[in-house]
Amino acid sequence: MGGIDERVMEKLKKKAEENGKPSFAFAYYMDNQKAEQERGITIACNTKEFYTNRYHYTIIDAPGHRDFIKNMITGSSQADVALLLCPADGSSFIASIAKGDHKTGEVPGQTRNHARLLNLLGIRQLIVGVNKMDSTVDNVQYGEKRYVEISTEVKRILLQEGWKKDQIEKEIPVIPMAGFHGENILKISEKMPWWKGVDIQIPGGSDKVKVNCLLDGLNDMVSLPPRNTEGAFRGPVGKVITSIKGIECVVTSRLEQGTLVKGDEVVFLPTHTASNPCVGKVFSIEMHHKE
Repeated sequence: MGGIDERVMEKLKKKAEENGKPSFAFAYYMDNQKAEQERGITIACNTKEFYTNRYHYTIIDAPGHRDFIKNMITGSSQADVALLLCPADGSSFIASIAKGDHKTGEVPGQTRNHARLLNLLGIRQLIVGVNKMDSTVDNVQYGEKRYVEISTEVKRILLQEGWKKDQIEKEIPVIPMAGFHGENILKISEKMPWWKGVDIQIPGGSDKVKVNCLLDGLNDMVSLPPRNTEGAFRGPVGKVITSIKGIECVVTSRLEQGTLVKGDEVVFLPTHTASNPCVGKVFSIEMHHKE
């Protein structure tokens, strides 16, 4: 999958320590805005690439904070597969699954909220991670009992938020993990000997695969959704960047349909009309800063 360059990691650790948040060094790799690093939260959707044996992924790090739910929707709407995380320690987990009450202004917990939004956005390939299994709070400590409690509750919440029961039971793995220590990320953890993995039916198919860790899910369980390459180009605008010196305008987008090559002309809807043309020409195409 690739890793973070040691020199880059040292810079991130130093910056995190300077901000009084030494445990946030890994988060800083994705959260590169000054405000994000100072506050210790994700604000904008940030992207990075990584590879498995089968796929080239673009990971979209979406905000988990309730104040930036609009940004989370923008990022998640572009995804083919989602990783929904919930914390294993008691108080954090309870807060993450709170129902909320619009009458009193109480907002729903973010795990519950994101489960609902992912379903509404039509994302059908989902992996659930029970994170922070290394926590010493509430006697978590890589324990099976705590995992069973949380996985049972998360499945109940998915059902409440519109996911189909058959899909929850057969197609969605719930993986215990400790992301900071790499447990059940790239290989099955030795610190949770009770975890034997889970047999998962490939979403939309009938074949089954064994999912022991996150990498198994991303490499073996996930399949590419069908793409219409014959139709006219369609791509929602993500960002418009005008601050790059010497370049008039950069538009970021995800290719939803058709193809796009240098020299193509595109129109921007709904702005474009016969009396008010809004067109552009493709001079270059980049993905992760590479042509």
